[in-house]
Amino acid sequence: MARSTMEVAFLGTQMTQVDDTKYAKVFYGDEPDGKTEHGLSIIGMAIAEDAADEVFAAGAQFAPLELVRITFDVARGGQNKGKNLALYIEAVTPKGQATKPAAQPGQQQPKPAEAPKA
Repeated sequence: MARSTMEVAFLGTQMTQVDDTKYAKVFYGDEPDGKTEHGLSIIGMAIAEDAADEVFAAGAQFAPLELVRITFDVARGGQNKGKNLALYIEAVTPKGQATKPAAQPGQQQPKPAEAPKA
């Protein structure tokens, strides 16, 4: 089994419980293919059963279209296709750590104002 990560636009998490089994998914947006869809392509990924509660609850902290990083396992699926199972989801830029734009080379930094003289 392989493990991977990807950064995508967050759309939501969903959980359904039938008897004693939980079915959970994370939904994210991707670039449209321009042939069968326009705007935002909506993709769902199953959440691993042992991570379902944690990943589902984490979805409550993200705004729609916020950039998130999903860590997932790629298990062998039917017909030699991979089956992605989400394990963890986090914000790409954690709240409170917004980056300040860096000064461009050649630009002058503003000078602090001088204190008035008495």
